[in-house]
Amino acid sequence: MDPTELWNDPLVRRNLIASALVVATALGLRTIARQAINRAQVDSEQLRLRWMVVARNTSLGVGLLGLVFIWGSQIQSFAISVVALSAAFVLATKELILCISGSVLRAGSGAFSIGDRIEIGAVRGDVIDISLLATTLLEVGQGHQRTGRSVTVPNSLLLSGPVVNETFMDEYVLHIVKVPVNQDEDWERAEQALLEAGREACAKYLEAARRFMGQQSKRHGLPHTTVDPRVHLAMTDKQGELHLLLRVPAPVLERSRIDQAILRSYLKNVRAERAIESAD
Repeated sequence: MDPTELWNDPLVRRNLIASALVVATALGLRTIARQAINRAQVDSEQLRLRWMVVARNTSLGVGLLGLVFIWGSQIQSFAISVVALSAAFVLATKELILCISGSVLRAGSGAFSIGDRIEIGAVRGDVIDISLLATTLLEVGQGHQRTGRSVTVPNSLLLSGPVVNETFMDEYVLHIVKVPVNQDEDWERAEQALLEAGREACAKYLEAARRFMGQQSKRHGLPHTTVDPRVHLAMTDKQGELHLLLRVPAPVLERSRIDQAILRSYLKNVRAERAIESAD
């Protein structure tokens, strides 16, 4: 049909004008909300970012609902054709439907939110954006350090594998520091040096972590968790090598610093002991 003929139809012309007004209103509301958030005195950047995402998704939802309301009668007239084509549509948009389903699963389960550090498959990072189809992470590499790269993960992955939320505990987590040693060496002395380094690193917040873990255990009905530093031994596939696994409580946002402090203190302790042995 010629576009001029469509425009001459009073119903189509009215709906097109109303649709343009709805879209303009949604965009205007989003702009006003963004400006208001930017002017607001917010201490947490994560909270500001979360408000930005909510404002964007809300304006998008308002616009879509308005368009559906305006074109409802026309949509209804095509219902029979839509039913006939539904099977082909589902096959063609399978991945899109899975992404939307994954988004619904995330919202319903509360698996993670803006600012959380999560791991999905082989991707690990801090959540900086959540949309209907994808989640954007600021990638975190070795040593809990940000790489500066953003990774966009389709929400369909939430249906095919587990999601690890490293910040489920709001304040403290039990952090693991792994140190390889040779079985032929004095691994017991290395174990003691590592344990002393762990105790030194977490001494100032050990009691606070103990109280927090106790509260979490009661809240979730879990057995009481011991937070005192401890070392576990683990055999490896490499002949003659074993791993010392130090478990210490650590503030959620300070794991990288604690990790480095423990390793540096451990290496200093080992070097000091070797110097004493050489002197003797």
